[in-house]
Amino acid sequence: MSNQEELVFKIKADFLKSLAHPIRLEIIEYLKGKEASVGEMVKELGVEQSGLSKHLAILRQAGILISRQEKVMVYYSIRDRDVFNVLRLIAEILRKKLSESTEMLAHLART
Repeated sequence: MSNQEELVFKIKADFLKSLAHPIRLEIIEYLKGKEASVGEMVKELGVEQSGLSKHLAILRQAGILISRQEKVMVYYSIRDRDVFNVLRLIAEILRKKLSESTEMLAHLART
């Protein structure tokens, strides 16, 4: 494998890692149709500001969120709505997996 291919896999893995936390997924869903300040998200998501700030920084670094400052307030929003396509595909994979597990449990219950 070439260095360039390794770099591409690393970039993809880093992007997926940025999604791999329940609070970060909750932030993305919360911002789905709106822009919100850090204060609003602290109140609505029930997360401490220091923890929230770390998660927001990771999502910004990954290019998922953008921020803008207005006086002392910082507002966040989704940079590229295609992230919801990724999350929709993941949800579909998990639904299929759950359905298969349910079928297997039903089969086991009959035996």
